[in-house]
Order: sequence, then C-alpha cells, then structure tokens
Amino acid sequence: MKQFVIAGTFAAGVVLAGAAMAQTAPQTPPAPAPKPAAGAPAQTDKPKPAPTARRTAQGDNASGTHTAPKQQPTTAEEPAAPGAMVLGTVRLPKGVKVDGKEIAAGSYQVRLTADEAKPDAKGSTEKLERWVEFVKGGSVVGREVVSIVPAAETKLVQKDTPPPAGGSKVETLKGGDYVRVWINKGGNYYLVHLPNS
Repeated sequence: MKQFVIAGTFAAGVVLAGAAMAQTAPQTPPAPAPKPAAGAPAQTDKPKPAPTARRTAQGDNASGTHTAPKQQPTTAEEPAAPGAMVLGTVRLPKGVKVDGKEIAAGSYQVRLTADEAKPDAKGSTEKLERWVEFVKGGSVVGREVVSIVPAAETKLVQKDTPPPAGGSKVETLKGGDYVRVWINKGGNYYLVHLPNS
C-alpha cells in the first residue's frame, strides 16, 4: 500500500513540475530581419493600426479638419428694408464729419437712399446698411452710412431711452469722439455715427 501512495505522490509531482516549467520556459527570440540593400527603402513587418473614429464632445470635427461652418436652420425671416424716404430733420449742436467732410453745426434734413452701403459697411444684413444724405438748403452736403434696426428687433438692442415715434435724438457718445444721430421712424430705428470734427 505504501508503494502505491509513494508512486502516486511522485507522479503528481512530476506533472506539476512539468506544467510549471512549461510556463517559465524561455522563448526563443525571433530571427532578425534581413537588412535592406543599399538605397532600398526600409520595410517593416509591423502592420499599421487602422485609424479609429473618435467622437468627442466637439462632435464630428474632433480632428479639426472641418473648415466651413455647418448650415444653420433659418429661425427668422429676413427683415424687409424700407425704401428711400425722408427720415426727418435733426439739429447738430456742433460740427461733425460726414463721409470724411466737415459740416457745421445746424439743422439738416436726413434722407434715406436706396443705395446699400456695401462694401463700406458689413452689418448682419446688407439691406439694412444703407446711405443717408444730409441736406441743407436743398443741396446734399454729405452722405453717411446708417444702420437700420427693424421694429421687431428694437427691444433687443435698446439700452438708452429711444427718441419718440417720428422723432430724433442727437447725443455725444462716451469718450466724446462720436455723435450718434438716432431717428425713430415707422417703428424702425435709424442710427448714424458721426465723428466729431
């Protein structure tokens, strides 16, 4: 009986030792790759990893290759631009420059033209950047760019008290470099910024 126990113990030890040696047996290193001939491009056996698509919080443009903005849905109709008309009469308390020309203090009729102010002014809508004429004694003494704020948008841009309907307001802006002519006609605001002379 002792012989069977000893033989069984010996056999189990041989099996375990063989398994342990198989796990720790040194592996033979791979054979070195042959050196390329002089002037030949080097080749590697390593396959290049396939590019993976990354999706991040930035969206589809994680690599920064997209150059044009994506088309946005139209959220509001383009405002209609008014036609040529007389906006009213304003009194300038001091001399200013209108289209680079100096004009003296005094009262002037302001007329909106049908001419868009491109390329001189680039507003959010080209149709709403136009030219106005300053008229004195029936003659145009100067033209300047006016920004038209449609009635639907006046509350979005209004910070100061606006002029009354059909009225105007002329004020020197902070810093004293510009005079703002603000006209309220038909619910639209017409803003002209004139440098002091």
